[in-house]
Amino acid sequence: MHLDDDLSGSKTGHNGRHPLPDPEKFCARLAALGMSNDRQAVAYDASGGYYAARLWWMLRWVGHDRVAVLDGGWEAWREDGLSVAKQPPTIKPGTFAGAARDCTVDARQLLREIHEPGRRCIIDARSADRFRGVNETLDPIGGHIPGALNRFFKHNLTGDGRFKTAAELREEFADLLGAVKPAHVVHQCGSGVTACHNLLAMEIAGLHGSRLYPGSWSEWCSDPRRPVAR
Repeated sequence: MHLDDDLSGSKTGHNGRHPLPDPEKFCARLAALGMSNDRQAVAYDASGGYYAARLWWMLRWVGHDRVAVLDGGWEAWREDGLSVAKQPPTIKPGTFAGAARDCTVDARQLLREIHEPGRRCIIDARSADRFRGVNETLDPIGGHIPGALNRFFKHNLTGDGRFKTAAELREEFADLLGAVKPAHVVHQCGSGVTACHNLLAMEIAGLHGSRLYPGSWSEWCSDPRRPVAR
């Protein structure tokens, strides 16, 4: 599946670089690729898992919990000497159906809640320099949402590209969040993709119930009335 063609919807200039697609169209695309509600899905990529994490989150978003991410992705598969197919598969359409769950937060909610201490804890998955507002090359304005914390998504991985253990991730997120409950956490990044990597890491750590701000920084900074921190 392609990030722009399959895992994103139409852009308006004010809804971010990778807005969520219409959930019915996403489900229809999954069915066309052979997915059915009774099948286990495994997502993988060759990019440290952040595309796979987006698909993992989106399947859960439309109500399909039987989904996993292949730890280490394509590189781990090859390193383990497992079989590789060189021809595209023959696809038999499936009968997948789903509906969007209430697991997101929009810009209006965040704008209201950043002025209410203790209401939400925002975690930004971008690199530290982009979070600070320097070396910004993807979005027209550098900076971050006021009050957000920074956890670069690559910190979830070991040197070989696999996720850290649940215990390690739990300890690191505890250091970041303190007494904040997982259900009060909102994940964002530049466009709602690598944020899913942090969300997956929290799930691995047993910290369930956090949400995604799909529009993320690329949506937030499109409206000059929204505050910016640097």
